[in-house]
Amino acid sequence: MVCMELSGTSQKTITARSAGVVACTRCTRAWPLGTQICGRCGAPLVSRDDQSLQKVWALWIVGLMCYFPANIYTMLNTQQLFSETHSTIIGGAVELAHHGSFGVAAIILFASVIIPLGKFWAIAFLAVSVRSHSGFTSRNRMVVYEVVEYIGRWSMIDIFVVAILSALVQLQGLVSITPGPAAFFFALSVIFTMLSAQAFDPRMIWDAQQTDDDEARKHV
Repeated sequence: MVCMELSGTSQKTITARSAGVVACTRCTRAWPLGTQICGRCGAPLVSRDDQSLQKVWALWIVGLMCYFPANIYTMLNTQQLFSETHSTIIGGAVELAHHGSFGVAAIILFASVIIPLGKFWAIAFLAVSVRSHSGFTSRNRMVVYEVVEYIGRWSMIDIFVVAILSALVQLQGLVSITPGPAAFFFALSVIFTMLSAQAFDPRMIWDAQQTDDDEARKHV
């Protein structure tokens, strides 16, 4: 995307498609519009994914549906010599904090509550903003998109904590920790939200900016 000055005051957003080229999403090589296969890496060239938003919303809804049971059902089953406890995500974090593990509790809450809810909001915001007129610029939307892409790699940290605890705390006959059904739903929620973010075509952000620029010039 580039911007050109018009009359020294306004800017016109020019996308690769409007300039007659299409970029390979794998190796970033630009080719004339209409080229089907990238001559460098062999990847298929698609100027825009027309079904991008449908995929985003479908995967987003499934991820949200999996997120609710992930917070309701048991995440950890702790079996001790004379007792057995079942903890949800938030309940387990509270129990860790009660025993003095404030750092681990904060990490679990951040990775299991704040990050997932933030990703749900950010993906929904991007999907809605490219189809509606909002006060956010395309650069701000790209920042949101890049943040979603960055934090996606940390989404499975809660599952890693459960797996590590299950592997380490296995004192036969004394203490054992096993994952509960919430771990399965949480993993599904993370997977579907990651797929939802990947299904979003960021080039639509600049298409929306170009549409806004065209409408603004009509009223000048």
